[in-house]
Amino acid sequence: MKQKNIKEKKIVTQILKICLQSRFASLLGRKEVLTGKASFGIFGDGVELPQAILAQFMQPGDFRTGYYRDQTLEFALGNITISQFFSQLYADTQFENEPGSRGRQMNCHFATPFLNDNSEFLSLTKKWNTASDISPTGGQMARLLGLAYASKLFRQNPELQNQYPDLSFHGNEIVVGSIGDASTSEGLFFETMNAAGVLQVPLVMNVWDNGYGISVPRQLQTVNNSISKALSGFASSKAGEGFALFKVTATDYEDLFNTYKQATEIARTEHKPVLVHVVDVTQPQGHSTSGSHERYKTKERLDWEKENCCLEKFKQWILKHQILDQNEINKIEDEEKSFVKKSQEDSYQKYLKPIHDEWNQVQKIYESCISIQSNNKVTTHELTLSKIKKHWNSLISAPSVYRGLIQSTIAQILFEIYSIEALELQFKELKKFYFEYLQKNKQLYSSHLYSESEKSPLNKIEIKPIYNETSEMVDGRLILLRCFDHHFKTNPLFFAFGEDVGQLGDVNLVFEGLQQKYSNLRITDTGIREATILGQGIGCAMRGLRPLVDIQYLDYFLYALQTASDDLATLHYRTAGKQKAPVIIRTKGHRLEGIWHTGSPMGVLLNSLRGLYICVPRNMIQAAGMYNTLLASDNPALVIEVLNGYRLKEKCPANLSEIQVPLGQCEILKEGHHITLVTYGACVRIALQAAQVLEEKNISLEIIDVQTLIPFDLTGIIKKSIEKTNAILFLDEDVPGGASSYMMQQVLENQKSFDFLDVRPRTLTSSENRVSYGRDGDYFGKPQTEDILKICLTMMNERNRKDFPSFC
Repeated sequence: MKQKNIKEKKIVTQILKICLQSRFASLLGRKEVLTGKASFGIFGDGVELPQAILAQFMQPGDFRTGYYRDQTLEFALGNITISQFFSQLYADTQFENEPGSRGRQMNCHFATPFLNDNSEFLSLTKKWNTASDISPTGGQMARLLGLAYASKLFRQNPELQNQYPDLSFHGNEIVVGSIGDASTSEGLFFETMNAAGVLQVPLVMNVWDNGYGISVPRQLQTVNNSISKALSGFASSKAGEGFALFKVTATDYEDLFNTYKQATEIARTEHKPVLVHVVDVTQPQGHSTSGSHERYKTKERLDWEKENCCLEKFKQWILKHQILDQNEINKIEDEEKSFVKKSQEDSYQKYLKPIHDEWNQVQKIYESCISIQSNNKVTTHELTLSKIKKHWNSLISAPSVYRGLIQSTIAQILFEIYSIEALELQFKELKKFYFEYLQKNKQLYSSHLYSESEKSPLNKIEIKPIYNETSEMVDGRLILLRCFDHHFKTNPLFFAFGEDVGQLGDVNLVFEGLQQKYSNLRITDTGIREATILGQGIGCAMRGLRPLVDIQYLDYFLYALQTASDDLATLHYRTAGKQKAPVIIRTKGHRLEGIWHTGSPMGVLLNSLRGLYICVPRNMIQAAGMYNTLLASDNPALVIEVLNGYRLKEKCPANLSEIQVPLGQCEILKEGHHITLVTYGACVRIALQAAQVLEEKNISLEIIDVQTLIPFDLTGIIKKSIEKTNAILFLDEDVPGGASSYMMQQVLENQKSFDFLDVRPRTLTSSENRVSYGRDGDYFGKPQTEDILKICLTMMNERNRKDFPSFC
């Protein structure tokens, strides 16, 4: 046999094996869900051949971010084994068994470790990398842009070339993305593809087109019934313009091979984005285990899918070209089916072992507690003991034991013996185990929401501003400009981008002149596309760069909220600390004018962005200190500057580049003894004004600036203040029940401060409606100094009506 034919047979045989492994894993995975061993399944059957071929052209250092049907690609790259695939299906929490998420993500949500145990970057250029998948349809698109943009920066920025060999090999890495055809209807898909064509970044976007979005056919999803037709105007054969566009059938081995060879070469060499539209994809098992595709597909369609299965067509092609004969194919099928079954059985036993060990431990403790009753012949609580045994027998007879069931059963037993002194003493070891087990499992399933590394911003100590005789009074914007100038000069990984930040230097001139000084790769203008501006930052940060993402106004951040909430805020958590994206999001808000420029949706952000730190500086010195802290740290954060502070004069400290504001530590701006007023941001100024007026009425306010909403007052400063004043007022510009309620819960519940109050706690917020335009709109919609005065007088009246008569 000729050398070429030997090589071709080896490649074809390997691709066939991977495809068969993947198909058998999908079929067996569905059975494991339907038999109750796993909760839910979604699989990549029907698209095995295109993915196995695509893998042939990916190189170490490349990245994948995609759709939750990419299992064949992951198998082919060696990013996950069959055993690990099933471990994820069972939600195994052991890292060696399920390295993608340690049981936190449902199956087919892949990830490879980017970080070691110290949260430092591994060598990303020596392996194939997968950014952690998410479920929201199209949600992967925003970060896809950033992962590819990082390659552009590593190639074109001279300061980055050759300096970071573990992060990039001269920017030659491509990023492979994937999406289902129906999900291309999402705005994020179009926004990303437009931005990719403008930026010219090396991504290969694959659309797996099976004709449906769950049950909705393609003709109701996509204009012209074809995403490649819809995007034909984006395509261009010119260098540095648009993107390359390919359409290929999922069953055509040779065309797939040639297409992916061209597509990856274009992306890698030219840094031109590529779209590969893979049509005639089938779904042998339907969308997922939650339903049956027989309900919405015709018999003719189902018959067509069986006939046009990519695996069957591939085997026919192999036989036609005499690469393997039928006996060889049959033998390979038997071997791979047996291998998949063995891998599944092994992974299930690995999943069960620690739970069974814990179950055995509980059983010994329970039997020991029960034996005390038998030895002492205690009969006065037989009814309670009978109920306890009933709970225990329910656990024993359960079809499968899991940690939640163990924890719940012990809790039910402890509730039965509550306040029965003799039985509480008898079962004290079980009670001890309950609380230890609860703490252990909370850590197991809840760790790494925030950075737990030495670089956590919570480990940074305060460095106060230093002023001397040369310290000058300057506009607040110049404080930030000088701060950022320092970081551009000293950190080549640092860069900033957003709407109008480049040539203009930001609408408030915070970056004035910096693009000319450091180049348009370091300070870059973008289109109006907040979601992918953030995604651009996420992907770059995942690859070790330090982006400052500029969202022009806080109201506009809502366009990026889904990306921030579902992707950025969960990344470190859903990979159990093995990936991170320390993006710093800079925006401006508070005290704006107009219905769509007055928003202060802090409650929305607080409820959506757990995983990010939320900083609310009152002035630009404080903001600069927060940026210094965050850039020396590794947790993503949102910094909301006060918009009307850029022209206010501030004294510039001599150590501007060194100051650090510790996160989670409040600052007492004015000491007092009657009422504690807690606020932040733009409200600080009116609080101080009100305090000055109240002093004339012999009412002393203690003003506390929280500085950060997440984390919130880690040192308990507010509680100590309430112990002194016995009264609390929370002030902010959010709607009623927004951030003020959050602060109240943190102080009264978490800090256990309620018992120190001698008057009802109060909140003072903006009105429910969006604030109307103009000065009067601001006055009657946002909290004013007079509002603080009225509410404080009312609180004092409730305490002492004689000395403080009612104002209202």
